[in-house]
Amino acid sequence: MPTITIDGKELDFEQGQSILDVAQNNGQDIPHYCYHPSLSVVASCRICLAEVWGPNPRNDNKLEPMPKLLPTCQTPAGDGQVVYTSSPKATANQKAVMEMLLNHHPIDCPTCDQAGECSLQDYAYEYGRGERRCDIDKITQSKKDIGDNVMLYGDRCIMCTRCVRFTEEITGTAELYIDGRGAHEAIDVFPGHGINNELSGNVIDICPVGALLDKDFMFKQRVWFLKTTPSIDPITSSGDNINIEHNENQIYRLKPRTNMEVNQYWITDEVRYGWKFVYDEFRVVDMNEDAETMAADKMQHATQIALLVSPMLSCEDAWLLGELIRGIDKNAVIGVGPVPNNGKNKTFKSGFTVRGEKAPNARGVRRALGNVLDYEQWKLQSRNTDTVVITGNYPESWDTPDIGDEQTLILIDTIQNKLTERADVFLPAATWAEKAGVFENDNNVLQLFEQAIQPIGDAQAEGQIAMNLQALIHDMETTIFNAATVRIRMADSGIVGMLDVQLPINTNKVATDMPLSEI
Repeated sequence: MPTITIDGKELDFEQGQSILDVAQNNGQDIPHYCYHPSLSVVASCRICLAEVWGPNPRNDNKLEPMPKLLPTCQTPAGDGQVVYTSSPKATANQKAVMEMLLNHHPIDCPTCDQAGECSLQDYAYEYGRGERRCDIDKITQSKKDIGDNVMLYGDRCIMCTRCVRFTEEITGTAELYIDGRGAHEAIDVFPGHGINNELSGNVIDICPVGALLDKDFMFKQRVWFLKTTPSIDPITSSGDNINIEHNENQIYRLKPRTNMEVNQYWITDEVRYGWKFVYDEFRVVDMNEDAETMAADKMQHATQIALLVSPMLSCEDAWLLGELIRGIDKNAVIGVGPVPNNGKNKTFKSGFTVRGEKAPNARGVRRALGNVLDYEQWKLQSRNTDTVVITGNYPESWDTPDIGDEQTLILIDTIQNKLTERADVFLPAATWAEKAGVFENDNNVLQLFEQAIQPIGDAQAEGQIAMNLQALIHDMETTIFNAATVRIRMADSGIVGMLDVQLPINTNKVATDMPLSEI
């Protein structure tokens, strides 16, 4: 395998990789702004320039320097090359680029939402000067609302053009363009248009400075206070990898987590802003003191039970509920709840697909429960039962079944609906962010998600509720729900795939749990 030496480290690489690619894949940082691994290479920011020495075949393959600094994002890695990114010449270039960018930048870090996760800020600290050396007037641009979710602060823009290339190459919608020339270049939207495609929020993520900001997140939290928890899309069947960013048990935003096999670097706006149901004004989180005891008693005295398991639940939740009900009634009528569908899939230019199926775990629930009924079959057969257990956990109103007046209804749900008042017993459930588990996407990929925040009020994971009820029925002490332990039990019962699920490495954590000192 060919090798290249970057700042004294010999590294293997594959043909076709750029020097910057090789460095990044091996944990070495080369400063860059315009480069993004999913976008075309333009080499416009020039801060990644480095000294490159290579073997000269005309001179017995002796190492000789290239006549000038080369952009590492654009220069192919070559066998035997030696690269210096921190030599005096390379460092002088980095300082010069930073000086040019900062000459026109407003330097408004204290009021900028990007502070703490800004590449310009980071590189200014490393390569910037302590004072300005020229008296030129800064170019100023007013902020501009350019979409439902995106605000443009033009005077912070460094013209890396990542956002323009994203709308041209990834979505193919081309809402953004470069207006003007030279020092007066500016990013803008075409007149009469805004950036409102289903992936628009990703331009905020890929902006290396504070030029494009999330209107939903602005001025709500400093990023260095945020804790990051890896999770999975709870809205659709895509299984997009996400990070939940939260502080003091409050979610503030969701951001994409890189997984090249599932969602690459992106998430849909539907997923990005779809977490608000956790704090829905109609969410029910209070439980009567004796609710679980009543539920257990009604189950014990049931002649026949029907269980409806929502496709919003994790595999572990579904399995524990199935185990509970089958332990009471081996002939229980068990089915999977309705799977919301919003039409056909929509595929963008890059191949990224927005799913029409709006449930994260329809396949995983079936894997956990085995041979069960679909929703329409369940509705027919459940009419002959005297006790019905229904789980919801949908992010919005859903197609609730009709329950007969003579039937006992035990409802495990999150948001108030027409079944809430009808229920004989109501048990508040935790949302996906308040528990851990596994979802299976529409490509049958099993993926772990972690608990980000503590459940609100009396809410509990459906798996915990099932364990509590089982303990009451059998007069034993309940145990704490642990998703990993449940997966071992599931595997022992013959369910495949449960022990193979691994949490992907979090490759783009932007916030840390750094210790803070009182001033």
